[in-house]
This record gives sequence, C-alpha cells and structure tokens, in this order.
Amino acid sequence: MSLRLYDTASSEIHDFVPVVPGKVGIYHCGLTVQGPPHIGHIRKEVVFDVLRRWFEHNGYEVTIVANVTDIDDKILTKSAEAGRPWWALAYENERALDAAYEVLGCLPATYQPRATGHIPEMIGLMELLIERGHAYAAEDGSGDVYFDVRSWPSYGELSGQKIDEMEPAADADPRGKRDPRDFALWKGHKPGEPETASWPTPFGTGRPGWHLECSAMAGKYLGAEFDIHGGGIDLRFPHHENELAQSRAAGRAFARTWMHNGWVTMAGEKMSKSLGNSLLVSDVVQRLRPIELRYYLVAPHYRSHVDFSEEAMAEAAAAFRRIEGYVVRAAEVTTDVQPAADVPPAFRAAMDDDLSVPQALAVLFDTVREGNTLLTSGERVELRSNLASVRAMLGVLGMDPLAEPWLGLGTIGSGGDRLRGAVDVLVHTVLEQRQRARENRDFATADALRDRLKAAGIVVEDNPDGTRWQLADEPGDIGGTA
Repeated sequence: MSLRLYDTASSEIHDFVPVVPGKVGIYHCGLTVQGPPHIGHIRKEVVFDVLRRWFEHNGYEVTIVANVTDIDDKILTKSAEAGRPWWALAYENERALDAAYEVLGCLPATYQPRATGHIPEMIGLMELLIERGHAYAAEDGSGDVYFDVRSWPSYGELSGQKIDEMEPAADADPRGKRDPRDFALWKGHKPGEPETASWPTPFGTGRPGWHLECSAMAGKYLGAEFDIHGGGIDLRFPHHENELAQSRAAGRAFARTWMHNGWVTMAGEKMSKSLGNSLLVSDVVQRLRPIELRYYLVAPHYRSHVDFSEEAMAEAAAAFRRIEGYVVRAAEVTTDVQPAADVPPAFRAAMDDDLSVPQALAVLFDTVREGNTLLTSGERVELRSNLASVRAMLGVLGMDPLAEPWLGLGTIGSGGDRLRGAVDVLVHTVLEQRQRARENRDFATADALRDRLKAAGIVVEDNPDGTRWQLADEPGDIGGTA
C-alpha cells in the first residue's frame, strides 16, 4: 500500500508506515458533550470514517478510539445554567452524538471511552510526570497540578510556536502556577462546584484537565506509540500540543502522524455554539437526507475549510442524486451486482494521495457517465462491471445506496428502522429541552424550540399522554411520542 498522508507536525506528506504491519491504531478526539452535535463537529467523524474504510478496504485491521469528554468547565457551566446534574446533561448529549454518528452512516468506533472512567490512568500519568520533573503540584494547597512547559524544550513542535511568544494558558486559574504558560493537568475542587465532579488524588480532590484525559486514554488502548492522532484543526493548539508534550515527557513516543481536518464555517467564521452560528445535525437531517449531508461533508478535501450555505448543500444533494440515480437505474436492469473487489486505479491513486476525495469523486463521476451510456446502449455485461466498480467506490466513501445503512431508506419519510430510530433520538433531544424549558416556565425558549421543529417539517402535538411528533407532510409515516 502506497498511502501518503499529510502530517501536521512535520508539515509534510509522507508514506504511511504502520507501527505494527497489517494493523492501524487511530485516536481522534471526540466531542465535549456540553450540547448536541452540530455539522461542524460531525465533519471530523465522517472524515475519519472514510479513512478507516480506506484502510479496511486495503486489508488493514483498524482500531479506532474516539473518546467522550464528559467532565469539563463548559459542562459544569451549562448544567448549572439548566439546573441539572452535570452527568445527566453530559449523558443526554452523548446519546445525541451517538445518534448523529448513526444517522450519517459512520461505523461505530472500536471503543468510545469516557474521561470519567479513566481517573486512575490520569493519576498514574501525573505521578510519572512529577517524578520525571515535568509537572508539579501547586504549593498553595489548591489541589491543582500543572505541566511545566519550560521543562520540555520541544514544547511547541506541533504548532510551530516558541514558548516565549505564547500567551498564558487559559485552561485554569493562575493560582499556584510557576509560569503563566503552564497548563493544568488536574484542577482542584473549588467552592460551589458539585461534589460529584471531584475525585480523590494524592494531590487533593478535583477533576482532570482536558489535555490529560486524551493522553491517558490513547495510551491505555493504543499503547505508547500508535499510528494516527486526529481531530479538527482548532485542536492543534493548545490541546494536541499539550497532549504531545505531556505524553513524550512521560517517555511515550505517542502518535506517528497527526491529521487535522478543516472547519465548517459560516461567513468565514468557525461553526461554534459560542458564536451562535451552529447547525445541529438533528435539524439539518430534517431537510436534507442524511446520505446527502454525508456527501456534503465528505466531498471537499478533508484539510480544507467548508463555508456553509444552503445553496452549497443543495448543490451537493443534487450531485449525489446523479450518482444515486444511475445506481438505482442500473440495479433495476441487472441482477445481484455486488461491489467489485477493488476500485479503479485512478480512484486508488487519489485516495492514496492524502485521502484526496475530490479527485476520487472525479473518477467516480466519470465512471457514472460511462455507466449511463451503457444503460442507453443496452450493453448489460459491461454495465454489470461498471455498476460493481461504482458500488466499490461508494462503499469506500460510506455512501452506497444499495448497502447498509442506506438500503431501502430512500427519503427520510420512506421507512427504515435504523434511520427511524436515529431520527427519533435526535428529535427527542430537542423535545426534552423543550419540556425542561416549560417546567422552568421559560415559555419563550419552549416556543422557539417548537418553532424550530415546525420549520424542519415536524409537527408537535401535546396531549395528556405526552408529546407526539410526526412529519408534517407524511402523517403516520415516521414519528414518536415523548
């Protein structure tokens, strides 16, 4: 296999050489579950899903670990604002994240560890860093533990920054720090914080810092050295920089290759809940078929930013329907055509060139055009071969309409148990938020959530037995009760 990938650390494209021949270990940072996922979050998931499928197509045994950060400053803030336990809020949003993975056809990770389930590993890593002289417990009794960035001369190697030019770390209070650039490994418990959000350590009770979590979980499941670490480009600094520094300071080689996908932006700004410009996956799949949303997110090169617009989504949907239309028509005039064992050489060359999906799609569209000509001419033998090739390429991209999970789904209202279940979970997330707003007598928020569902074509009916929803134009076809 001649796959070449862009490594953020070296800013170069290099040959992929696995740590263990025939196997690939990938860690990519999952969501901090302070809220349900928007399409900016989920782009990373589909990018690494395609990477995984390409490795598996080429015979590799792939292990993917995608964590869930279920304890964090933002989660505590959001839960306090909502008047709910932090762990209940985090779990609700974790369920919404899982539903978004499923509705977009992402294969489940090999394992999805939660940060709160790996406190012992984090304590062990802190103790090792302190023993090696790269971390210290604050002397003010706060329970904070910090990484000493000046003790690690290579700090900044991933982002290309120099320590003296960096701003102070913003991940913790400055209390107890020796240097304002030192970052928190552990955050001591503060008055007013929930007792359930603290764990005992030799340094005092508290909770983990964001960066420590990922180093501990990646090391536990993928070992001291593994193949690929990924995430959105916004995580390059400080999160991944800090992961790299603390892991190598602990004596671990850590990731061989760093892959970062571009943002989904709106008017040039990163899609973000804090900016109020996010589009929840649960909203978008009500007006665009999930397979079309997947195409929209997959089609650009993974390292490029995607500036969101309704027009661009509509164009992506139309492009995919041209592919889908051929596949459906060709399948109607042939019988039992399975995906080919391999893809065309030009498609392979594109995918091996840093996962260049745009060039791979160009090959796919050329093949579809040839297939349409064969449909017109009635050349059935060549048509079967063409359809098999198209299906093989679509399978690598996770968008074969004749394969699971898309088989038989059609439009969102035409059935399919997996899609119905995933959509039901996504809609219920919004309905649960609406119900809590009503209980808190925040009727403006409750009405706004109902209006959002209505705009997406979902009718909400309140009755003594609960709240029922259904698609406005297709009564009884898909719906549920909350």
